[in-house]
Amino acid sequence: MASKVSGEVLREGIAGVLEGSKSKARKFTETVELQIGLKNYDPQKDKRFSGSVKLPYCPRPHLKVCVLGDHKHCEEAQIAGIDAMSVDDLKKLNKNKKLVKKLAKQYAAFLSSDSVIKQIPRLLGPGLNKAGKFPTLITHQDSVENKATEIRSSVKYQLKKVLCLGVAVGNVSMAERELYINIQMSINFLVSLLKKNWQNVKSLYIKSTMGKPYRLY
Repeated sequence: MASKVSGEVLREGIAGVLEGSKSKARKFTETVELQIGLKNYDPQKDKRFSGSVKLPYCPRPHLKVCVLGDHKHCEEAQIAGIDAMSVDDLKKLNKNKKLVKKLAKQYAAFLSSDSVIKQIPRLLGPGLNKAGKFPTLITHQDSVENKATEIRSSVKYQLKKVLCLGVAVGNVSMAERELYINIQMSINFLVSLLKKNWQNVKSLYIKSTMGKPYRLY
């Protein structure tokens, strides 16, 4: 299935986004987002899709991840500069809904050791699950740092009630080539999830957090 976004249009869009972010520098690294408009799709009747893809270049290196781990994983996380909480720390939250909600808000994603993940519903109640942030399992064969990078590199597509989606595909400190590869991969993956592939795509834009959108399709 060939991509209907020509390489030239994509290159021009990326150059425009990067140029725009340089001409008006912000105090933070802007994220580059792919915005998708869909058509011929009825979220009420048609199957809502969801899927995630790991991009070759990490789009969100500063995404906040927290490890809910056993002793070994907590130590590993500290060495890697990643926040960690032990079972004792989780017990201190006392299943308090407000505190669990606050914890879920604080981080974009959680990692958890297999001995701890089983206890999460008992220790925290359904709070993380409700927030859509139930932890990803890590075993002792996994490196905490690699697993965190994997989460930071993954983008998730999930159709809700509206026909537009936005996903982070990179940031303005990345090279044009890296953005190009990430965006192509994201578009192709999204189209593969759609029932009628390109016939369901109404529009594609890329933009930086504060910049103006560039139309790709």
